[in-house]
Amino acid sequence: MPARETSFIQSVNRPACRGEIVSTVDNRIGFVRGAFVPLWEAVIPVMDRGFLFGDGVYEVTAVIEGRLVDNDHHLQRLNRSLGEIGIANPFSIGKWTEIETEIMRRNELRNGLIYIQVSRGVAERAFQYAEGLEPTVVMFPQFSKVQSNPIIGTGARIITVPDLRWARRDIKSTSLLAQVMAKHAVTQAGVKEAWMLDGDFITEGASSTAFIVTRGNELVTRNLSQDILPGITRRTIIEIAKRHGLTIVERPFSKAEVLEATEAFYTSASTIAVPVIEMDGVCVGGGIPGPVFRSLYDAYLQDVMTLPVSIS
Repeated sequence: MPARETSFIQSVNRPACRGEIVSTVDNRIGFVRGAFVPLWEAVIPVMDRGFLFGDGVYEVTAVIEGRLVDNDHHLQRLNRSLGEIGIANPFSIGKWTEIETEIMRRNELRNGLIYIQVSRGVAERAFQYAEGLEPTVVMFPQFSKVQSNPIIGTGARIITVPDLRWARRDIKSTSLLAQVMAKHAVTQAGVKEAWMLDGDFITEGASSTAFIVTRGNELVTRNLSQDILPGITRRTIIEIAKRHGLTIVERPFSKAEVLEATEAFYTSASTIAVPVIEMDGVCVGGGIPGPVFRSLYDAYLQDVMTLPVSIS
């Protein structure tokens, strides 16, 4: 199987049940309910609680040049999310990593993402659930060079949307309808991301953590609580910023503060970090990526290249 790094999926055709030709996912190999299988052959029972209720959590790790990035921290967050909703973690960190590495090997994945989704399991449809259900595990790769995003050089335009999510945003839930709606608004507006508003204050992005740099040269991001997801890339960027001697302030900040900031950017496993140059049609930080962002981004990639290689 040739290595693929330029697109997330490569469509192939296969006969459908009634004989027509349909476009399906490509020949990626995933890990589904205990077995490595082509994704188009994978099956999840209709009565799975993840499908019926969104009763599950997920995690995603970036792969850069054959390296699993921040993986232990992602798997620790997965364990926390599972614990918060009372699902027993089916694997140790070592076993999760072993499966991820095998997905990389089978797909020749050197650059991209590995997703993990864990639902409570299969049962008759009812809000109540029995203890001890066997969790359903689904894992799959996506192909992309997250470290080669052209938006890094130009900066991203974003919009703000109301934060419509549930109150436990610190759990990486598979119930993502509010984020789907926000990302649809992003597409309609022709921008790259949406930052969510709780009143006048930014909580976080639709799939990212929000940062600003103030005129006093403080790096500000919202403090961890049940209001936001504890971003793993957020954690690493803060560690790098401290090494660089930056003053870190963790607190809520308003939309007005974003527009007054010298820089703004957002972070996630799937983008690393992206500079913000415009919000709701108003210029941010002079309309160009700033030096604080650039130094943190470059230092992040330098750190990544010191990680052990899982697949060459």
